[in-house]
Amino acid sequence: MKGKIIKGIAGFYYVHSPENNYIYECKPKGIFRKQKIKPLVGDDVEISTEDVPEGSGVITDILPRNNELIRPAVANVDQALVLFAAAEPEPNLNLLDRFLVMMEKQNVRTSICFNKMDIVSNKKMSSLKDIYANCGYDVFASSIINEEGIHEIYEYIKGKTTVLAGPSGVGKSSLINRLAPNANMEIGTVSEKIKRGKHTTRHSELIYVEEDTYIMDTPGFSSLYINEIETDELKEYYIEFKDYDSYCRFIGCNHINEPDCAIKDALNNKKISDVRYKNYILLYEELKVQKKY
Repeated sequence: MKGKIIKGIAGFYYVHSPENNYIYECKPKGIFRKQKIKPLVGDDVEISTEDVPEGSGVITDILPRNNELIRPAVANVDQALVLFAAAEPEPNLNLLDRFLVMMEKQNVRTSICFNKMDIVSNKKMSSLKDIYANCGYDVFASSIINEEGIHEIYEYIKGKTTVLAGPSGVGKSSLINRLAPNANMEIGTVSEKIKRGKHTTRHSELIYVEEDTYIMDTPGFSSLYINEIETDELKEYYIEFKDYDSYCRFIGCNHINEPDCAIKDALNNKKISDVRYKNYILLYEELKVQKKY
């Protein structure tokens, strides 16, 4: 039987079978440990349910992965949607840029959603959206309470496995409950087996929405470290720089103190967001200090 790993806790892997929409509690065959292969959330697997208690299984094969992310540690991801509140809490755009950099490094298509549009002015929402839409990102606006923007997000995730990430308190759980009304039931099934609370995401887990459509719920983050990135590499992950950096005077320009820098010219002409550029400088200096030590 084929299935997809939706959660892994303490050596047990919970495998969703699309055939019967059932979640099996599985142990991997010992051969994987000998080969130093660790199953990941998102893996497509073959399981056997013979000679094991009802509702249990054994992972007999891990099918080839399309990709493998380090943060979060998951496999077979098609895209990411990062969710921030437009207010309450006020969006930390430096934190958002960190996540975007991390996803760009891992070559994952990423879109952004600003939730709670019902409690901010149209002017503020447009300003937030413009910062990132002008870079080239798809940007959604939503209000879970007023059911606004949900259909657009559903169309974005349909037929794909999407990482949903963002800080705590921005409405991730509420959005998942709108997109996948059965999620509470499915998470409850797993929670009952592992005797854990079902309201706080401690680990990445996949939630089945419909055929070929999964949402990966990740723990809410309050900080992200990007120390695995080299200082001179950071600029590659600011996608709006790509239209201009070939016009810089110096090859390898870091767009900070160098003369005749096309990025700074674009910034002065308001073609690049001042907010984004300031965050770039902050991250660059942070990496520079880290590399010293």
